[in-house]
Amino acid sequence: MHSSVLDFMLARRSTPVKDLAEPAPSQEELESILKAASRVPDHGRLTPWRFILYRGDVRATIGDALAERAVEREGELPQARIEQERTRFSRAPLVIGVICVPKESPAIPEWEMFLSGGMAAMNLMIAANALGYGTNLITNWYSNDAEGRRILGLAPQERVIGFVHIGSYDVELMERPRPELATIVSDYAGPWEA
Repeated sequence: MHSSVLDFMLARRSTPVKDLAEPAPSQEELESILKAASRVPDHGRLTPWRFILYRGDVRATIGDALAERAVEREGELPQARIEQERTRFSRAPLVIGVICVPKESPAIPEWEMFLSGGMAAMNLMIAANALGYGTNLITNWYSNDAEGRRILGLAPQERVIGFVHIGSYDVELMERPRPELATIVSDYAGPWEA
C-alpha cells in the first residue's frame, strides 16, 4: 500500500502557465513553500542557490524590458511576439526564480551546486502543489542571455535553474506519457564498453 506522500508524488503534474490565476500563495504559505524548497541535499552546506520573487507590477516592467531585449537580439518582431515577451512574467500571479549561486570550493564541483538548486526547484513545486497550487517550471531564451539575466536580477556569475510559475487553477490537468521503467532502469553490468 502506498503512503499518501507517495500517492501524491505519483500523481504530480505541471499546470499549463496559461491556466494559472489568482490567488497566489499567501505570505504564510509562501514562507512554508520556500522553507521546504531549501531542505535539499547541499554538499558542503554551501547554499549555492537563492530565490527571486517576481510579483505585482514588477512583472509588467520585466516584460517590457524583455520585449526590448528580444528586439535588440533578433531585430524587428511581429506585434504578437512582442506581446508574448511582455507577458512572460505576468501570466501567473507569482513567479519564483531559482538561481544557482556558485560558491568557491576546492572539493565541490559547480555541477553539484547546480544540481542542488534543481532539487530546490523541485521541492518548491512539490510544496506549492501540496498546498493546492499549480506550478510550471520554465527557463526560456533569457536564461541563456547575459543581459536577460541582468534584467531579471541575476549577478554575472549566477545562472538560472528555472522560473517556477505558481497560481491557482480550475482545469483538469492532463497526464502526459511517462517513461517505461524498463527503458530507464538497469542493473549494473560492469564498465561501459563502446
